[in-house]
Order: sequence, then structure tokens, then C-alpha cells
Amino acid sequence: QVQLVESGGGLVQAGGSLRLSCAASGRTFSTYAMGWFRQAPGKERDFVALINWSGGSTYYADSVKGRFTISRDNAENTVYLQMNSLKPEDTAVYSCAAGKQLNLATRTSPYGYSYWGQGTQVTVSS
Repeated sequence: QVQLVESGGGLVQAGGSLRLSCAASGRTFSTYAMGWFRQAPGKERDFVALINWSGGSTYYADSVKGRFTISRDNAENTVYLQMNSLKPEDTAVYSCAAGKQLNLATRTSPYGYSYWGQGTQVTVSS
């Protein structure tokens, strides 16, 4: 089992940056792909970014490509989301998730992931 705890959210002006962290417990963290999702009020949970177990492969939603960077440190059991050039439409609760055996269909779906953190609020003011 994997327990996930996010941190690093907050209030930032448009054009600013934030770095989210997701700390994982358990010895099997390095065997999981890790994803970041976000959910704005009244909207569905949307895929943001994905990194494979080794950190050698990443994938991003078109809306954040070129602005966000996902990375991981398996020695520290932590995955990061560096968010630059933030926009008001990036405002949401951001959650990290752990999953295995993801494929093209499930890697961007919340249903493909087994473990979730509680989320951290990101608010971007205009």
C-alpha cells in the first residue's frame, strides 16, 4: 500500500510559479507510475502529468505542456510538479496518484490509479 501527501500549494499571481511535492510512504514507491491530476470547482478531475517508475518517461496534458514539469526522486519517495507561467485557469485542487500497468487509455484516467493523496489547493489570481 502507498500513502501520498501533497504540499506546496498556495496563492500566486498569474505568471508566477509554484512547486508541488507529493511524499509517499512504503517501500514500493519506485515501482509505481505517478500522476498529477487537478479538479476545479464544479468540474471533473483532469489529468495534468505523468511520470513512469524510473523517471525516464513523462507525459503532459496539452494545457500544461511547456509550462509544467513533473519529476521524481525515488531515493526520497517524492514526486514533484514544477508549475511555471501560471494562469488563472490553472486554479484547482491538485492531487497526486500512484498506479501500475497503465496503458494509453488508463494513464490519463483517474480510474487507472490505485492510490491518491488528499490534494493541495492552487489559486492563481489575475
